[in-house]
Amino acid sequence: MAAKTRSLASIYDVFLSFRGEDTRHGFTGNLYKALDDRGIYTFIDDQELPRGDQITSALSKAIQESRIAITVLSQNYASSSFCLDELVTILHCKRKGLLVIPVFYKIDPSDVRHQKGSYGEAMAKHQKSFKAKKLQKWRMALQQVADLSGYHFKDGDSYEYKFIGSIVEEVSRKINRAYLHAVDYPFGQWSQVMEVRKLLDVGSHDVVHIIGIHGMGGLGKTTLALAVYNLIAHHFDKSCFLENVREESNKHGLKHLQSILLSKLLGEKDINLTSWQEGASMIRHRLRRKKILLILDDVDKREQLKAIVGRSDWFGPGSRVIITTRDKHLLKYHQVERTYEVTKSLVNTSILVISLIKSLVRLIGRITGIGNNKAPVTGSTKKKNRGCKEDFA
Repeated sequence: MAAKTRSLASIYDVFLSFRGEDTRHGFTGNLYKALDDRGIYTFIDDQELPRGDQITSALSKAIQESRIAITVLSQNYASSSFCLDELVTILHCKRKGLLVIPVFYKIDPSDVRHQKGSYGEAMAKHQKSFKAKKLQKWRMALQQVADLSGYHFKDGDSYEYKFIGSIVEEVSRKINRAYLHAVDYPFGQWSQVMEVRKLLDVGSHDVVHIIGIHGMGGLGKTTLALAVYNLIAHHFDKSCFLENVREESNKHGLKHLQSILLSKLLGEKDINLTSWQEGASMIRHRLRRKKILLILDDVDKREQLKAIVGRSDWFGPGSRVIITTRDKHLLKYHQVERTYEVTKSLVNTSILVISLIKSLVRLIGRITGIGNNKAPVTGSTKKKNRGCKEDFA
C-alpha cells in the first residue's frame, strides 16, 4: 500500500484503532485495503512501539483530525493499555464531533460493556499495574463504546469480505453525500476551522445552534464555511450549502432560495412556492424533526434570515446553522449569540507563516547545494502497520 501525501491542512476520513496481534494481518489489514481501494483516506499506524509508551501526540492529533474512527474490538484489545488509552481519546473526540463506529470482531458486545471473558481477565491484570483513576476511565470507555451502534462479526454468520464491504459502504455514504469542493485554504486557516467547530459543539444532540461568521469581504469566510461543512456534514441526516445568498436573492427572489433548500433537504423536485411566507411555513413544518446542517453564505439582509432560518425551533434537535456575512449587526438582529470574526490580521498571519516557510526552504536549498528552490511544502504521511501496542505476551 503506497504512501500518501496531503496538504498541511488536510484531515483523514477514517482513523483505525485495533489490536495488532489480533487483526493486523487479517481483518484490519483487509478493512484498510478495502477503504483505500475506495479512495477513503485512512490513518493506520503500523509502526511497532516500544513497551511502556503512552499514546503519542502524533496519534492523538491524527484522531482529532479524522472525521470517523473505526474501533476494531477484538479478543485481546483490552489487554493493551495503549489501545485503551487510544479508545479514551477517541471517545473524548466524539464529544467534539468525531463519528465513532465500533466493530465487535469475534467478541460479544456484552463482554465489552460489562468487562467479562477476555475483557474481564485483561482488566484484572491491569489492576496490578495501574491506578484506580486510569482503570475507571478505561471501564467507562469500554461501556460507552459498547453502547454505540456498530457492527458485530461472528464466525459462521457471513463471509468476512461481505462484512467488510458493508462497513466500507456506510463510511462511503457518510463521506460522499456531504463533501463539497473547496479551494485550498491558507495554512493558518486550519486553526480557524477548529475554532468554528468548537462553537458548533456538534457533540450536543439535543439543542440547535446557529452561529455566525462575519468579517470584511475577501478574507475567506466562504472558504472557512466550506471547510467546516466538509468536516462535520456526515454527522447530519441532511445537509445544504446555500451559496451567494445575496446575489441569488437579488436575481431570483427568496422563494427561489427556499425551494432549493427544501428540495435538497427533503429530496423532492420541483417545489413550487406562491410566496416566501409559504416557503417559511413549509421549512418550519417539514424540517422541525430533521437533524440538518445548513450553511447560508453571504447574507446581507434581514429578510433572508427571516425567510430561511427563522428561529432555531424550525429545525430538529442536533441541527446546526452557519451564517456568513459582512454585517455583524445582522447577526445581532437575528439574536445569533455564537459568532466568529475573520479579521485581516488572521489572513496576514497565514501569509507570514507561508512566507517564512518558503524562505526556510530556500535557505535549506542554498545550504545543501540544492539548486531548485521550488520544493513543495507538504505534509507527508507514511502508511504504517502497527495497531495497538502489545503489553502482554
